[in-house]
Amino acid sequence: MDRRQFVIGSGAAAAATFTMPAWAATPASGDAALNALFDRIFNEGLDLSPESVSGYGLDKGARAGAKALLDDRTAAGRARSADVARRALADFAKVDRSSLSDSARVNLDVVAYLQQMRLDGPRLNVDSVQQPYRIYQQGGAYFSLPDFLDSRHTIDTAADAEAYLARLSLMGTALDQDSAEQRAQAARGLVAPGWSLDLALGQMQKLRAVAPADNTMVRSLVRRTAAKGIAGDWQGRAAGIVADTVYPALDRQIALLQDLRGKTRPGDGAWRIPGGDAIYAAALRQATTTEFSAEEIHRIGLEQVADITARLDTVLKAAGLTTGTVGERLAALNKQPAQSYPDTPEGRAALIASLNAGVAKMNALLPRAFATLPGLPLEIRAVPVEIQDGASNGYYYRAALDGSRPAIYWINLKEVSDWPKYSLPALTYHEGVPGHHHQLSVAQTAPDVPMLRRTAGLSAYSEGWALYAEQVADELGGYDGIEKAGYLQSFLFRAARLVVDTGLHTKRWSREQATDYLATTTGYARPRCQREVERYCTLIGQACSYKMGHIAWTRAREKAQKTLGPKFDIRAFHEVLREGAMPLSILEKRIDERTAAALKG
Repeated sequence: MDRRQFVIGSGAAAAATFTMPAWAATPASGDAALNALFDRIFNEGLDLSPESVSGYGLDKGARAGAKALLDDRTAAGRARSADVARRALADFAKVDRSSLSDSARVNLDVVAYLQQMRLDGPRLNVDSVQQPYRIYQQGGAYFSLPDFLDSRHTIDTAADAEAYLARLSLMGTALDQDSAEQRAQAARGLVAPGWSLDLALGQMQKLRAVAPADNTMVRSLVRRTAAKGIAGDWQGRAAGIVADTVYPALDRQIALLQDLRGKTRPGDGAWRIPGGDAIYAAALRQATTTEFSAEEIHRIGLEQVADITARLDTVLKAAGLTTGTVGERLAALNKQPAQSYPDTPEGRAALIASLNAGVAKMNALLPRAFATLPGLPLEIRAVPVEIQDGASNGYYYRAALDGSRPAIYWINLKEVSDWPKYSLPALTYHEGVPGHHHQLSVAQTAPDVPMLRRTAGLSAYSEGWALYAEQVADELGGYDGIEKAGYLQSFLFRAARLVVDTGLHTKRWSREQATDYLATTTGYARPRCQREVERYCTLIGQACSYKMGHIAWTRAREKAQKTLGPKFDIRAFHEVLREGAMPLSILEKRIDERTAAALKG
């Protein structure tokens, strides 16, 4: 589809009713063999990633040994992962599509797409086209492993605590693997921008600054073994590992980054690295699952910014905010004392309590728009202080597949002023329900979706859904008074991302120029905007997935409503979530097929 067709019909859709059948397909003769192939690929991936095994809650039974291991971060480990994808694609080419049911053909198309994506990085000689740098302010073992050990490695028994120590003892190796890869990649010009290295160094030094016994990873083990009544000298043993292996490796990595800091190339976007244009083009294809060029996405962003700004103007005027640009009025609203939580532990606790209240409020409204409800628990936590300087403003961790560990919605509370009260409901509906938590919980528990797809991530689908979920929350009455401005501001923010991301990576915008545009356009506090822009510089293309995905979801819904008229049932429309994440082109095709079936029925 062309850019104009993609944008038409992307506004808010009215709630209505749409009757669509659930995915009901009789298995065909080739389905079992294909599902066995999917299982093999899934298990081969687990064999290569012990951290994923724990992330999915599968580190028990036959895979209990994975709980004492970490991923291989070497080039050889990356090559083995690419080999799994190549073998999978070769096997898919031999499948007789005529032997498959309709649902199995969709599964095949989606999984083949995912495997092809895994080969983009090796093809362009980077770790990942969306994450081309090994160590940066949001990437590297120094950043991920402390959080992983605390939130993904469960501790219920002494054996779990011993496995924790085993993993902790391997962290030094993981750090050294990152350092070796970063050194090799630096020779090819793949080093993050200077300010990114500065942020990474600051976080490393914060992790390193405390005595080993007080390190966050040691405290996590001590706290959780005490809670379970597991006896042992956990603090002494863990502190010894940190002192003897983790800190020396961290010191080596700090020295490396300090050396690279003076050698990294100027600039902030992908254009600054060798092959940057091709890498960014591939990143956009991955992030949006479309073939739109950077220039087309930039223009879509400008059009969306203009449209949403006009809608916000109306809402703000109705609230008595009439002076200045929309961005200036939003910035003034942010600073109103009534919109602020205190910058204290008590203020942070009250803010998180308000988020939990928002989840409870929306859970009560969900049955009006959804036939299948999320059955997995959700926790809301502040981003750990050790990584909050470089972390995103908010993000979501899925629950363990067996329900043994809840999903977590994280919020960065480095600056409480970044979160005026009117803006928080939209964030909760995006990260929690009916957003990421709802979508991932439904897909994760869907009985007819192979595990390989239940655990897959496609940003345009999931982030597009989460933004669409903010719209559904509006239709359900989720916003009170000025909170409607927070919802539209969230949409404006995602539209501005299209402009900023493409500006950074193809128009050579600087970090400062991009931050100026984002703050001026959206009214968000400048520190928050700068952290966002810094993420777009090092996680390239992904920021475009939100609004491009939202446009696709709303277009597909409006088309179904127009086709079905009085037969449209919003609860049945949302049952497409049970089919799992998929590229936008396949999503729209599936909704068309479901619409045609509903029309006949």
